[in-house]
Amino acid sequence: MNLGAFSVSLAVKDLEASRQFYEKFGFQPFAGDAKQNWLILKNGDHVIGLFQGMFEKNILTFNPGWDSNAKPVKPFTDIRQLQRELKAKGVKFSKEADEQGNGPASFVAVDPDGNPILVDQHV
Repeated sequence: MNLGAFSVSLAVKDLEASRQFYEKFGFQPFAGDAKQNWLILKNGDHVIGLFQGMFEKNILTFNPGWDSNAKPVKPFTDIRQLQRELKAKGVKFSKEADEQGNGPASFVAVDPDGNPILVDQHV
């Protein structure tokens, strides 16, 4: 099962303080908009998202159809197929993708410890 690009989306209290902190670890802004309270930072292939006031918890994020540079990859497994495979394995969802649609969609599952897992397809 190929889930696509992986990142950690962090719920931060102070976007600028978090950006400065992660820059000390070699992360540099890659995408996002600080005026909208979110930034995506990279260090090599490692990606973290900083989100101020958008999420209650940190989130594991997967992006089917993208590489770590947010560039489209082909072929890739569509999010609806991933959702069907996970459902067949007994995974429960707090938000589901419309299985009749196509293109961009997302779903959210929660692990046994309450950690949200966002699968977010942009293509």
